[in-house]
Amino acid sequence: MNHEKIIILDFGSQYTQLIARRVRELNIYCEIYPFNKVPLIDENVKAVVLSGSPFSVRDKNCPKVNLEEIKNKIPLLAICYGAQYLAKNFGGEVLPSKIREYGRANLSYVDNSCLLFSEVSKNSQVWMSHGDTISELPNEFDVIASTKDVRVAAYKIKQEKTYAIQFHPEVYHSVDGKQILQNFLVRIAGCKQDWTPTTFVKDTVNNLKKIILNDKVVLGLSGGVDSTVAAVLLHKAIGDKLFCIFVDNGLLRKGEYESVLNQYKGMGLNVKGVDAKNSFLKVLSGITDPEKKRKAIGNKFIDIFDSEAKKIRDVKWLAQGTIYPDVIESISATGGPSATIKSHHNVGGLPDFMNLKIIEPLKSLFKDEVRRIGKSMGIESEILGRHPYPGPGLSIRILGDVTEEKVRILQEVDHIFISSLKKEGLYNSVWQAGAILLPVLSVGVMGDERTYENAVALRAVESTDGMTADWVHLPYEFLANVSNEIINKVKGINRVVYDISSKPPATIEWE
Repeated sequence: MNHEKIIILDFGSQYTQLIARRVRELNIYCEIYPFNKVPLIDENVKAVVLSGSPFSVRDKNCPKVNLEEIKNKIPLLAICYGAQYLAKNFGGEVLPSKIREYGRANLSYVDNSCLLFSEVSKNSQVWMSHGDTISELPNEFDVIASTKDVRVAAYKIKQEKTYAIQFHPEVYHSVDGKQILQNFLVRIAGCKQDWTPTTFVKDTVNNLKKIILNDKVVLGLSGGVDSTVAAVLLHKAIGDKLFCIFVDNGLLRKGEYESVLNQYKGMGLNVKGVDAKNSFLKVLSGITDPEKKRKAIGNKFIDIFDSEAKKIRDVKWLAQGTIYPDVIESISATGGPSATIKSHHNVGGLPDFMNLKIIEPLKSLFKDEVRRIGKSMGIESEILGRHPYPGPGLSIRILGDVTEEKVRILQEVDHIFISSLKKEGLYNSVWQAGAILLPVLSVGVMGDERTYENAVALRAVESTDGMTADWVHLPYEFLANVSNEIINKVKGINRVVYDISSKPPATIEWE
């Protein structure tokens, strides 16, 4: 995309992706790069942001970045570790904090004459998260904000558009964080704030046309938001050269295969359904490890796609609905120092034998951005409002080995839970919901008989992008009714529990 942009250099902070989201919320395009792979700083780059880090600038092997083409040449905003890095490497001193500097704090001093803090009030709440503190600044550095305990909460380098803050403006706990970022990006860097869903669609469609040309593309549809939006984008770009395949892996929700195929009728998409239930259940037989389940499903998915793609003459590309959290949690953010959380069959490439190139039109977007893009293209709200659903389906919601009977049980439980959420008007207030079949047998009493059957866990979370999540406080009466219905109607279940853990530390899925 030939568009003005912000570069975020990632030192491995858990908050780096939040910085990106806040920038995009301001309708400004940004890209994340690892600190050791600084991209070309051309005329499209309006500013650079340095992220936080789990490392200390005092560590011998701490991350170091070459700022030769950045500092004092374009606007630079350094956050937390970035602020300490600049201070230490240009003549200041960074020492271990004498008191804990984590959590909420309030600005006791704000230099409102500084553009960065325009319209930011004294006593504004900010979020601190660092074990070191800047004890001394170089002579050409001016303090522009302080808290009661942190004298150098923010500083500016004289005669430069270089700013640094020790707190995190990207988190919601920093009340004026969005204002600070807007001040830097708009007032200081001069960004136009013209990166909108309409702009993304236009740029992406044009880019897809240039990349794909007259080639044919095959896309795996899931019925979810991501693959649907990817399909519509591709259809806008290449029309009938797009071939969509929806695979029934036997791990879908109850009745989903038929409903998804029906869903796409009238959308102008060329969709073929493939019933592969038995194939997937066969390769999953006896596997209990969640990563091995993902790999087995991924490999079988590739086999099926290879077979189906060969039926389409001269197909060159495999399109996928990969989004940014998939990339972040699969291979670390843009190759940076972040740890891998999980693997995905749709991330990280394809075997050479497929002879297909990958196209991922959504891989730079968060889930909420995908929905906004879809809405701008006129996709029905019923599709856009659908909860995220894991690629490996119910296999990773069945802890232990996967059997046809376990899938049947969990499909029934899930159907009752999701249907009840919709019936009670709770579905749209939940970001993701599902049920997990536990490898736990517990004693129950039904009538005059004792039972020894499975326990199932219900999970409902609220989130914006899946990177963090909190459990939803569903009404007790609702949970009681759902629990009662599951136990009465689903043979094999005699106990229902509700998961009240957040992400982090727990994941949204249990595997």
